[in-house]
Amino acid sequence: MKAIALSLIGVLGGCAAHAAEWNFRALLDDRPIGTHRFSLSTQGDERTLRSEASFAVRFLGFTAYRYHHTATEHWRGDCLNELDAATDDGGKASKVHLAADALKGCAMSFAYWNPLIQTQTRLLNAQTGQFESVQVSRIGPGTLDVRGTPTPAMRWRITGPANPIDVWYSAQGDWIGLDSTVTGGRRLSYRIE
Repeated sequence: MKAIALSLIGVLGGCAAHAAEWNFRALLDDRPIGTHRFSLSTQGDERTLRSEASFAVRFLGFTAYRYHHTATEHWRGDCLNELDAATDDGGKASKVHLAADALKGCAMSFAYWNPLIQTQTRLLNAQTGQFESVQVSRIGPGTLDVRGTPTPAMRWRITGPANPIDVWYSAQGDWIGLDSTVTGGRRLSYRIE
């Protein structure tokens, strides 16, 4: 399976039409629970990001928890222009629709695919439609398992009102992983397929 259709640098530069995909395996305490897929299309300075997450946590042979989230983000340059999202979080459904007038200024979501996330002090949570104050800091180099191969990577940490999120990028700047602590002190990880 093709994990990244085009390097991030190619997506961010130029005016021709481009597309990129990030297909992540979602793990809870290193056990597979589902997938989160992102698809980015670019035409000039217009970008559309579609994402879909689907998780199922099983315990003793039954499904103890399900999570499903879809979002479509429309971007103009590096500014979020519109957001539509729907989430089912363990049976609790929610929807978010934000148009440009509600996003005042140059807003950015938790757009891990965009290197400019590293300069932000507030990010829009696509699940809640609320802005969160954040601090983004470079943690440093490390190694991340990518498709069974230890791969040199750079780790950045996003801290805010929720648990910290560590985001991993390859030496080429491609987003390749994510780690965070969730309810009960368990570790949620994304690994590129």
